[in-house]
Amino acid sequence: MLDRLSDTNRRAFLDGVHTFSPALLATLSWGLVTGIAMTKSVLSVPQALGMSLAVYAGSSQLAVLPLLAAGLPLWTILLTAAMVNLRFVIFSAGLAPHFAYLSLRRRLLLGYFNGDIIYLMFSKRNFPTGFQPGKEAFFWGLAVSSWSSWQVSSIAGILLASLFPDNWGLELAGTLALIPLIVSAIATRSTLAAVGIASIVALLAFDLPYRLGLPLAVIAALAAGTFADVIIDRRAPRTAAITGKGGRGAAARALPDDGGKPHPSGLASAQASAQAGAEAIAQANTPSQQSTPAEPVDPASDASRRDPNRPDTTRTAR
Repeated sequence: MLDRLSDTNRRAFLDGVHTFSPALLATLSWGLVTGIAMTKSVLSVPQALGMSLAVYAGSSQLAVLPLLAAGLPLWTILLTAAMVNLRFVIFSAGLAPHFAYLSLRRRLLLGYFNGDIIYLMFSKRNFPTGFQPGKEAFFWGLAVSSWSSWQVSSIAGILLASLFPDNWGLELAGTLALIPLIVSAIATRSTLAAVGIASIVALLAFDLPYRLGLPLAVIAALAAGTFADVIIDRRAPRTAAITGKGGRGAAARALPDDGGKPHPSGLASAQASAQAGAEAIAQANTPSQQSTPAEPVDPASDASRRDPNRPDTTRTAR
């Protein structure tokens, strides 16, 4: 497979595989837990294998298992799965500008392989939108690593469920393995606000039925991050206007207040801040005519430059 790729795509694909490696333990843990849970529920082994390959979404798979065991109507099960997987709509909206040039068939295929960790790691690369050599190959490096590790561990849990006691706490191991990935993604104040609000909502809504706490936390995180971006964008021109008179240091203080990176929605604010900072630097480096002292004139040196045939008016004046 790799032999058919160009050098750029091959390097990008392997880069994606290497980038996913820190999430391997978390994926293996959650896949194993999901496989064990499916087998120990009302599903048979063939049914569990089919769900693992077709659905490929651990949270929704775990969410519908108690509904299947309770014999609830199909529409309730489908609605629950749709609510839990609502976050994938948000992920797809974030990836759409990057792969809009692809055909519908390839975009649907990318959508099937997309996931939480894949979207997180892909977003951290800050790729420009549109076509870029190696970008799709990098995504596939992440996707193939995630899908293969998930399916291997999930199928292992399905086939070997009887060998794993319930008190091993594999769910906690998967959660702990995800924490470093989440912490590494907090690079801006808006991201920190989104993570904080999502954590609070997830804890408060933990006991809601049908795992509704998960989509509610995603929606709350989206709203918190957007609100933080708006506040930061509004503060940027104010900071520039206030500190623009401060000389050289005003340029640094006038930049956007989120890691020095302007948000797409606040491009105008970032441009205004940069313009104010540039004006401050120009003003600091341009000497004022009023503050520039006149050069002192030495009478002796001035007299030596005079014409010796002209009368010395200074002596006459004295």
